[in-house]
Amino acid sequence: MFLFRINSCSRHFSMAEIDALKKALRVEVQAKVAKMPREEKTRQSQAVFHKLKNLPVFQNSKRVSVYLSIEGEIDTEAIVRHIFEQKKECFIPRCTKSEMQMVKLHSMDDWLNLPYSKWKIKQPALNDTREDAMETGGLDLMICPGVAFTRTGHRLGYGGGYYDRYQTKLREVQKGPFTTVALAFREQIRDEIPVTETDVTLDMVLYDE
Repeated sequence: MFLFRINSCSRHFSMAEIDALKKALRVEVQAKVAKMPREEKTRQSQAVFHKLKNLPVFQNSKRVSVYLSIEGEIDTEAIVRHIFEQKKECFIPRCTKSEMQMVKLHSMDDWLNLPYSKWKIKQPALNDTREDAMETGGLDLMICPGVAFTRTGHRLGYGGGYYDRYQTKLREVQKGPFTTVALAFREQIRDEIPVTETDVTLDMVLYDE
């Protein structure tokens, strides 16, 4: 059983109830984002990019991981380009059925030539040998996607648990600290999100206020 607050009232929910709440919230938020005009998605993506690049933690980071965006997410192409312009090391997710790596992206040409996974996400092929961030010094900053977020860093992902497991493992093996930042449309911000003890809280959430 887990404690979750709804409309200022706290009660205990079973895991099955929390899973149902999460699924319903995903449907609600994704439908809302899908109705956004493309121009508004572009405007908010640009605003969030400017917020990110002005963050001291971003400016001071040498090794940055960033998701490669799909429809319904803050567009990260400008962020990837800026990472290379600032001579930072760029790492991107590569997922299998059970786990996620953060592997080296070498250039924008490399980005352009990436194949698409079965989830329609650009990522290096599994037989493409690349530097693994966790094996070569870790990360300074991890830029995370998601479906919904609270202002205090709670995150509702897509249901696979990849980012929660990766952050937990990285904190175990990396000697120094790293920062986690989510990028969101305003339409993805919620006052409350159902969470369990395995859901990792992010350090900050950037959105166009």
